[in-house]
Amino acid sequence: MKPIWIVDDDQSIRFVLEKALLREDLPTRSFTNPREVLSALDEATDEDGPQILVSDIRMPGGSGLDLLAKVKERLPGLPVIIMTAFSDLDSAVSAFQGGAFEYLPKPFDLPKAVELIRRAVEESQREEVTEERLADAPEMLGQAPAMQDVFRAIGRLSQSNVTVMITGESGSGKELVARALHRHSPRANGPFVAINTAAIPKDLLESELFGHERGAFTGAQTMRRGRFEQADGGTLFLDEIGDMPFDLQTRLLRVLSDGHFYRVGGHNAVKSNVRVIAATHQDLEQRVKEGGFREDLFHRLNVIRLRLPALRERREDVTMLTRHFLQQSAKQLGVEPKRIADAALAQLSNFGFPGNVRQLENICHWLTVMAPAQVIEPKDLPPEVIGTPWLGAAALPPPPPLALPLEVSDGLAVTVAPHVASSSAALTESVAPTMSWEQGLEADALVLLESGRTDVWDELTRRFESRLITTALANTRGRRIEAAQKLGIGRNTITRKIQDLGLDD
Repeated sequence: MKPIWIVDDDQSIRFVLEKALLREDLPTRSFTNPREVLSALDEATDEDGPQILVSDIRMPGGSGLDLLAKVKERLPGLPVIIMTAFSDLDSAVSAFQGGAFEYLPKPFDLPKAVELIRRAVEESQREEVTEERLADAPEMLGQAPAMQDVFRAIGRLSQSNVTVMITGESGSGKELVARALHRHSPRANGPFVAINTAAIPKDLLESELFGHERGAFTGAQTMRRGRFEQADGGTLFLDEIGDMPFDLQTRLLRVLSDGHFYRVGGHNAVKSNVRVIAATHQDLEQRVKEGGFREDLFHRLNVIRLRLPALRERREDVTMLTRHFLQQSAKQLGVEPKRIADAALAQLSNFGFPGNVRQLENICHWLTVMAPAQVIEPKDLPPEVIGTPWLGAAALPPPPPLALPLEVSDGLAVTVAPHVASSSAALTESVAPTMSWEQGLEADALVLLESGRTDVWDELTRRFESRLITTALANTRGRRIEAAQKLGIGRNTITRKIQDLGLDD
């Protein structure tokens, strides 16, 4: 095992740490100033370099923070523990910003210091294995049996130009599979062109797919090649094919049938040599039954079907993916990669991930920016993972029908359910949020957005208004006029809202 390097001008500190670490079978090497450390690094090999660096901040001949910066330039993955007096807490903040693993306040408790160093060693060894694995990582990661089935299918299709339909929930990585199919196909040297048919307005989608001639419509000042032409000789990936307008489905079927199409406003047929890979999160068989998707197009696209598992079906991959995304995020932001504690990984693995792999990637971006220390603990995870309660859709069920009759007001009988027929103080106490409702709203919105829903505005507005009105009615014991006055809305407005929201059912 490589040694722990200790840097401190105080001989007693070096002596105490050396003896304590040797009792734990942890080899050490000591230095009195940063210059000695940098010289030793110049001469060190991979075998005798440091496993951990423990450095004081204030030393003759150099600062521990300057040493941290220089060491990180040479060994960006080396855990560095900064020792500091309580009066140097500002320096401790600077240490974290510089990528320190942790800081050790002086005077320190020796067993706690050893425990911290032991934790840094374990993290270092784990990260060494992880970095080796990630260095040779393929374009897709997954050890779960369901993902291995996907990899085997990609391998079997590697010499084929057959049309493929990829199904799976939003955020599960369908485009990654499409790119892998292209990369391992005879068309790998050709272009890969992707288009999300759900993200382009209907009146523009035809031009995006097939191109247009000059003067075909207002604003068409030049001829434009569409995605089919751009993908000639390669692969065209049609994402969210289930949302394609019905009339365009007919044109797509014709292209798949005879390989020819016309640009918008054009009169000359254009030949297309394109392999089509389609993807959807919808049940296309059901869409066919409902008349929203052409049956003949469905069979034309559904030659080979690959089902991509949701992340909750491959929880054993969460650890590998998390470390990979943390490395990616740090590289993109130009910062030191964060490490994640086993307890935090366990909590992540138990999360439902309605937004699948894309949501995990977003969480890792969030952690790279927001986690306060270099090691991510469970308390550092975002609200949607921790499950912090708040008055929102993810934390609370939809409000049930109002049930207990209260007094008659304005000639209308008003009822309030038992769970809201309590004082507002009791309601506040029962919720006891540990974050602001704005933060809760943001977290809940993220969960719904990542789930692929398209009614997030209506859903959250409905739940917000329902809770607000039922709480106001509970506060006024069912008196609508008073509730409306307190809410700052009109009597007719609250009456209409109660009816629209089904609160008087």
